[in-house]
Amino acid sequence: MHIGFIGSGRMASALLEGILRAGIATPADAVVTDKIPAAAEALAKKTGAHASASNAEAAAKSDVLILCVKPGDVPAALKACGDLGGKLLISIAAGVPLRRLHESAAGHPRLIRVMPNTPALIGKGAAAYASGDGATAEDLMIADSIFGALGVVVRVKEDLLDAVTGLSGSGPAFVYTVIEALADGGLLMGLPRDIALRLAAQTVHGAAAMVLETGLHPAQLRDQVTSPGGTTIAGLEALEDAGLRAALIGAVRAAAERSGELGKAG
Repeated sequence: MHIGFIGSGRMASALLEGILRAGIATPADAVVTDKIPAAAEALAKKTGAHASASNAEAAAKSDVLILCVKPGDVPAALKACGDLGGKLLISIAAGVPLRRLHESAAGHPRLIRVMPNTPALIGKGAAAYASGDGATAEDLMIADSIFGALGVVVRVKEDLLDAVTGLSGSGPAFVYTVIEALADGGLLMGLPRDIALRLAAQTVHGAAAMVLETGLHPAQLRDQVTSPGGTTIAGLEALEDAGLRAALIGAVRAAAERSGELGKAG
């Protein structure tokens, strides 16, 4: 399978490295391009892929084309690809719906739209995808393989991708804020900043792993560390008083609604 990348930024790099690591394709099967040639050349040097001088050349050499450009660059990038008939086009351009991809891509390629997140850069991503009407069962398997190589991947209906954007797309920023706040709490109580930050990050990492690996509901796990009259219930009371739960729910809703607004633009 020959895979091409339109755009050679950090997410393209993560995807290509995951593809190569999983054996989905070899460096000889991969071609990369970017509107900044130096970016494509750097990614090619890093991975052994071929750097193409144009989108059209990259598209011509590829069975699967992965669109890794900013949303505003999508129409021009696809126009520069030429005829994409018979190819699978996977887009990670945030907020760009399948309808607009269909309108911008010549030759009516089979379409899949994906919402990944930045932890994919370290193989701990969470991605969701929606497929266009022409996508085949084999196309879905390709999407599962590519994004599964970088973490967790699920399939959803396209109208749920805004919710995915609000939750897992924007969610890392919310969690970073939680980690920072926990570390600041440790600092307030006398811990050195570097120790407080390390403990806070590992605590969030460990708690998330417990949810994923045990399959237990977070409330069950929380109850396991909450003793009557103890320290944890005192802290939980403070969180409820401060409205942490409502704030996080509201953050996901606000991000999802903004994603929907961006998708309607243009």
